[in-house]
Amino acid sequence: MRSGVLSLNIRERTALYAAYIPWVEGGGIFIPTTRNYSLGDEVFMLLTLMDDPNRIAVQGKVVWITPPGIQGARAQGIGVQFTKDDTGRAAKGRIEAILGALLASSRPTHTM
Repeated sequence: MRSGVLSLNIRERTALYAAYIPWVEGGGIFIPTTRNYSLGDEVFMLLTLMDDPNRIAVQGKVVWITPPGIQGARAQGIGVQFTKDDTGRAAKGRIEAILGALLASSRPTHTM
């Protein structure tokens, strides 16, 4: 099992929309990275969203991998499902509050 700390700084709603993974139970986020991970690896994330000076610290599990050179010019990285605890619920709630109506968009994301 590989663990590590990943930091993600998102300053625009459209970038947050592209990174957010609402279709996994409890929500999740795509993190661009060149590090090698396996499905099921646990990671610790520090998320900075928009202009909020408070970072969100949340743990998660790798549930998606986009390898390098994938068709469609998608960014290499991992999709991480938030833990099913207070911190995971808080991260999901904060992201969905920022995204609001944008959640219903059909624009492509980093994962789908």
